[in-house]
Amino acid sequence: MLGGWVYIMTNKPSGVLYIGVTADLAARVAQHRAGLGSSFCRKYNLQRLVLAEPYPTIDEAIAREKARKDWQRAWKIRRIEEDNPDWDDLWQHINA
Repeated sequence: MLGGWVYIMTNKPSGVLYIGVTADLAARVAQHRAGLGSSFCRKYNLQRLVLAEPYPTIDEAIAREKARKDWQRAWKIRRIEEDNPDWDDLWQHINA
């Protein structure tokens, strides 16, 4: 069984947040950046990948995404800032 990723996209530091799940992080983020991702990401121009967490199975990633979506906004921001305090776009690291 393939692994999965939970990821967070935004439009700017502390901006609108989108949490997603995928088995292919590079392809999914490329879709978002090309305007082919979710309608929510298109509406708010969410093209900056600020957090990406790998999971051993896609089922674990899906469960984590569902739990993360229920988190308060402050918790999501704190989680992003633990790994990415400057809200850098991580796209360059996965698209190298």
